[in-house]
Amino acid sequence: MTNDRETHMADDRRAELEALLARQRAAFTASRPEPLSQRKDRIKRAIALVKDHGEEFAKAMSADFGSRSMHQSMLTDIAATVGAGTHALKHMDAWAKTEKRKVQFPLGLLGAKAELRYEPKGVIGILSPWNFPVQLAFGPLMQVLAAGNRAMIKPSEFTERTSELMAELTVEYFAPEEVAVVTGSPEVAAAFSSLPFDHLVFTGSTATGRRVMQAAAANLVPVTLELGGKSPVVMGRSADFAKAGERIAIGKMMNAGQICLAPDYLMVPEDKADEAVAGVTGAAAAMYPRLLDNDDYASIVSDRHFERLQGLVADARDKGAEVIEVNPAGEDFGNANQRKMPLTVLRNVDDSMTVMQEEIFGPVLPVMTYQSVDQAVDYINEHDRPLGLYYFGEDKGEQERVLTRTISGGVTTNDVVFHVSMEDLPFGGVGPSGMGSYHAIEGFREFSHARAVYHQPKIDIAKLGGLKPPYGKATEQAAARMLK
Repeated sequence: MTNDRETHMADDRRAELEALLARQRAAFTASRPEPLSQRKDRIKRAIALVKDHGEEFAKAMSADFGSRSMHQSMLTDIAATVGAGTHALKHMDAWAKTEKRKVQFPLGLLGAKAELRYEPKGVIGILSPWNFPVQLAFGPLMQVLAAGNRAMIKPSEFTERTSELMAELTVEYFAPEEVAVVTGSPEVAAAFSSLPFDHLVFTGSTATGRRVMQAAAANLVPVTLELGGKSPVVMGRSADFAKAGERIAIGKMMNAGQICLAPDYLMVPEDKADEAVAGVTGAAAAMYPRLLDNDDYASIVSDRHFERLQGLVADARDKGAEVIEVNPAGEDFGNANQRKMPLTVLRNVDDSMTVMQEEIFGPVLPVMTYQSVDQAVDYINEHDRPLGLYYFGEDKGEQERVLTRTISGGVTTNDVVFHVSMEDLPFGGVGPSGMGSYHAIEGFREFSHARAVYHQPKIDIAKLGGLKPPYGKATEQAAARMLK
């Protein structure tokens, strides 16, 4: 009986989603063509929603995590999202301009014209994750709206309070046929990903990304997948290990490492390993002298995620890794019941350990060594292409060697993560770390249809080009010209 009721509820929910999609698509079609001023108005409302309720969102995120810095949330989720909207407002007039394209000689002389128009696709679905719940829902929304689309958003159930607040506020700022937020269980997310959207954006794990792409494929829905993977840090011998260690520690410990672009593992020169590890651990201890009662340091989002991270460390220890827990105040994390986990550095790791097989997504940092930088490059190339790649060092030749011989979604040199915060650079992965990108003009184009338009002149081009039967000399001449 319970199963029948659950099935009935699932069917009802799916019908609601389908009705909402139909409503948005009908409104989109009826309003064509919409002026850019209408798109800008929607972006301004999205900015106002986030900006006016920034502190409410930050409090909700902290409650969802158990502990999360209000300052960090205001920076990474609120200010970053507003920045994305402001950037789109500033540049969308240029992005949306029709491009003139060339036509083959002598068509241009005869009056033929070609152009490329960037037109909205229709209704875009956004499946957003829990780690930066506001930024990764409303950030892509800014560009979805800039491109002239409607949007349906399904935020994560792991950050339930934030998702509910998002849903409540969206109704105040948008009509349902413009932007709608859908909350609910993983089953709702699965139903959402199987809807016949005009485009679907997913941010999350590679494993879930595969399922989302499979569901979208049934309706031939194009997808943008922002996934993750194991983003390596290559430290050259010319690196300033103290400065590099601090920057790595900042990137690894922000949000307690729950960042798709967090440095996943270090590759350091064999003879500099002690110095490299000391740079990271010393900086971590200085920035976070205490953790349990430190509001600057986030909790792991759920018991399940916390237990998984503990399992990674235990597995590595059992297989021979040296475990270095950065706990300057000697706090008892085992009995704290706060899901706070200190930065845990693992030395002597190898590929038999689960921590080197999966994206970590937490404050665990394996360290590998190399004798020549080519060994590091070869190791990276033997594994899935990462979302981010980081190089530290002053040797420009070595830096270029690492960049030109590897492939990754993006790169930051002499720091980590920063390339994602550059609004004028596209953000995206390669293969298992994702496909497609957003931010900058590339994001606008991702959510637009590049529509080719050719204007034929009055003259009989088919006859002139030898395309009109009966074929003969004109056809032979046209083919000969094209073969030159």
